[in-house]
Amino acid sequence: MYYFDNASTTKVLKQAADASLKCMIETYGNPSSLHKMGVEAEDILNSSRKLIANVFNCKYEEIIFTSCATESTNIAILGAAYSKKRTGNRIITTTIEHAATAQCINHLENNGFEIIRIHPTNGKYYAKDIIDAIDDKTILISVMHVNNENGLILPIEEIAKEAKRKNSNILIHVDAVQSFCKIPINTNKIPIDLASISGHKINAPKGIGALYMRKGTKIQRHSFGGPQENNLRPGTEALPSIAAFGIATKINFENMNESIEHYKILKNHLLERIENNPEILLNSSDNCVPYIINISIKGIRSEIMLHFLEEKGFCVSSGSACSKSKKSGVLQSVGYSKQREDCAIRISFSRENTINQIDLLLDAIEAGQKSLIKAY
Repeated sequence: MYYFDNASTTKVLKQAADASLKCMIETYGNPSSLHKMGVEAEDILNSSRKLIANVFNCKYEEIIFTSCATESTNIAILGAAYSKKRTGNRIITTTIEHAATAQCINHLENNGFEIIRIHPTNGKYYAKDIIDAIDDKTILISVMHVNNENGLILPIEEIAKEAKRKNSNILIHVDAVQSFCKIPINTNKIPIDLASISGHKINAPKGIGALYMRKGTKIQRHSFGGPQENNLRPGTEALPSIAAFGIATKINFENMNESIEHYKILKNHLLERIENNPEILLNSSDNCVPYIINISIKGIRSEIMLHFLEEKGFCVSSGSACSKSKKSGVLQSVGYSKQREDCAIRISFSRENTINQIDLLLDAIEAGQKSLIKAY
């Protein structure tokens, strides 16, 4: 199989798997225990926390481990909204958010919060459109850094800086799942308060995530138990997964610039190949990351092409893995037709993908065009 669905999940690095296994069979103490094995476990916990904090250029105490980015997002959005409810009820977000954010926002709307959903302008997001929506009752802005379906980059630095200038009490949450270890996020320069990240997007196991929470940020807790993770995520930490997350973060961060150059080469080659095929439409603009590419193949629904490619040995997706093949509306939101969205597939790279693999993938797509359009 040739795997081009890395925006959905990634293969666990051997070094990360080894770190996880060591915690399972050697350093298996509880990080909260006071004996030697507990202290050794706590050292691994804090070491992993520091490796992740290094990416954000923040204090290691500002990293809170969770089970996934969805949990991080729930803690951040619901906690921020309910902690600020006495001062206002307006929340600003976008129309292209991941379900983790969108469903939290919908829940808050059903419970009396005023939700402002900003649409893109000509397929792009401008900080001004979000800043203009701020009023004296605005308590939270929640936006993604990179869209998971088409790779669109949102101007989080400008949004955060301008929002804080207009109202310093607004909390700013960023879904950084698709940008973590791929695009620099320096919290000394970008005044965000909360950010959600996921392990399995960067070669760590599934079931581990983290929340960046700036020191001094106050949010309401919704889980109760022990004092772990700043009292926000009680329960014994999943140390094997956390150790793997730390190692995967370290390796990805150290190789970030090299990886981006590799992705650019792959993307440029793919674009050159489809340039002369008028039946393949590009849904990822110049303002998109090089490791997520969305295309539509005229006349062939996504699911049909997906199954054809799978039979040929290729894994791609039709959009967000969380949508279970249901269309999210992201492409329509940025200006494309429903028909174009119905025919869209997402190709997302890892460091292991090669130009030869892209040629094989596009050969398979072209073979699908010849056989499927007749049948469809």
